[in-house]
Amino acid sequence: MSAVEFCNVRKHYADLQALKGVSFSVEEGSFFGLLGPNGAGKSTLINAMSGLVVPSSGSIKVMGKDVISDYRETRRSLGLVPQELIADPFFNIRELLKLQSGYFGLKGAKQNAWIDELLERLALTDKADSLTHQLSGGMKRRALIAMSLVHKPQVLVLDEPTAGVDVDLRRTLWEFTRELHKNGHTIILTTHYLEEAEALCDKVAIMQKGQIKALDKTSALLSKHAYRYLKVSVPQSYLQQQAPLPPALQNLLVEDEASALVFKVDKEVALGEILGQLHQAQVPVEDISSRDATLEEVFIDLTADSGEVQQGEGKC
Repeated sequence: MSAVEFCNVRKHYADLQALKGVSFSVEEGSFFGLLGPNGAGKSTLINAMSGLVVPSSGSIKVMGKDVISDYRETRRSLGLVPQELIADPFFNIRELLKLQSGYFGLKGAKQNAWIDELLERLALTDKADSLTHQLSGGMKRRALIAMSLVHKPQVLVLDEPTAGVDVDLRRTLWEFTRELHKNGHTIILTTHYLEEAEALCDKVAIMQKGQIKALDKTSALLSKHAYRYLKVSVPQSYLQQQAPLPPALQNLLVEDEASALVFKVDKEVALGEILGQLHQAQVPVEDISSRDATLEEVFIDLTADSGEVQQGEGKC
C-alpha cells in the first residue's frame, strides 16, 4: 500500500508553474527523500499534501484518502515539521502540545503520558514550562517535532529539520527519527544535507523546476550513475611543482587534494587506460583507489543536466 500518492499534481501562481504534473508514490513504511535545489517545488508539494496549498489540478492521497475531500482523515494521518520556527508568546511548550492534541480530540492521562514521553525523548523536559521566545533555535526545532508527533501520525514529513542546528542536535534528531521509522512510521525528508539523505533514505526523488528529475532506490541511483571517482595519491613535491597534465587527463580532473589528484571517469573507461595515461604523463603514482559517486555528486550532475525529466510511480 502507498502511504502517499501524487497524481499529476500541478500548481501555478499567475505565470509561475510551481508544479508541472508531478506523479509518484511513497510506499508505506519507507524512509523517502525529497531532494532538489531551491525553487524546485518541494515545499509547494509538501504544502499541497498537508492542506496549506490547494493544487491547481491533480490529486494527492494520504493513506488512501484524498487530501481535499477527506481532509479530516488525512490530517490525522500526517505530521508536518515545517522549516519555519515557532514563535508563540502566550503558551509554554507543554501547553502548546496539549493545545495541538486538542485539535485532534486527544486528552486525558494516556495523552499526557505521551506528551511526557515526547518531551523526554526530545530532551525538552526541563524546557516544558518555557515560552518559545526563551528557547534556542535548536530547542524550537525539537518542539516542532514534538508538536508534529503529538497525535501519533502514520506519515511524518520533515521539511529541512536540521537546518541551522548544531551537530549534537542533528545526531539526536536522526537517532529519534530512525527509531520512529523502525516503529512503522513512513517518513518523508527534505534536506540540503545530502549525506543525511544518503545515510537515511531507502528511496529518493530529485525535483527540478516543478518536475521529477529522477526517482529510484538510493542504492540504485548511485549504482546507475555513469561516473566513478579515482583518487591518485602522488608525492606532495609533485603537486608543488604544478606540472601540467595532458588535456585528456586535465579534463577529467575534479579536485587537487593535499597529496592526491581526483579524476571523474566514465565507468565504461578501463582503469588500465587511465593508468597508461598517467604513466605517459610521468605522474609518480603512489597509490590509486576507486569509489562510486556520492548522492551529492549524483544530485549535482542531475540538476546540472537540462535533459528530460523522469516521471515517477504514481497510480494515476
